[in-house]
Amino acid sequence: MTTGTSEDDHAVVAVRAVERLRLAEARLARRRQADSGPSENARAAMRLILERADDGLNVTPTEIAHALGVSTASVTGMLERLHLGGLIGFVANPSDRRSKYVVPFDRSADVDAIDPVTARIREFAGDLPAVALDQVAAFLDRVREVVDAEGA
Repeated sequence: MTTGTSEDDHAVVAVRAVERLRLAEARLARRRQADSGPSENARAAMRLILERADDGLNVTPTEIAHALGVSTASVTGMLERLHLGGLIGFVANPSDRRSKYVVPFDRSADVDAIDPVTARIREFAGDLPAVALDQVAAFLDRVREVVDAEGA
């Protein structure tokens, strides 16, 4: 009789953990939607805009669309709402008149305050060794690819 845990048992543990994560994300999305706050994409866009600004880099609407995996048309509408809400502004790209950069209006805004869930995840990730982080990231990327491919 074997007392060790098989690879299949570990796989089941991982699959169940991913399913619990997916259910929790669905609950979070429903709560956030009911709160009429910014959408998940708007939160992700704001994180990207603020992080780029903190790094001294510019970001275009097209880059935001690519990072979020959505159309430039949906990003345009979302950015307009963020602009009307006083969160972002636009500046001309000096090297391309057809392009503009998206900049935060108030750089005192805390990225972690925009999405405290991401802040906590970043905190937990800091407790893991680099090799584990690489493995977790690779695993989650593969899970995301499966989710993205569903119904496509």
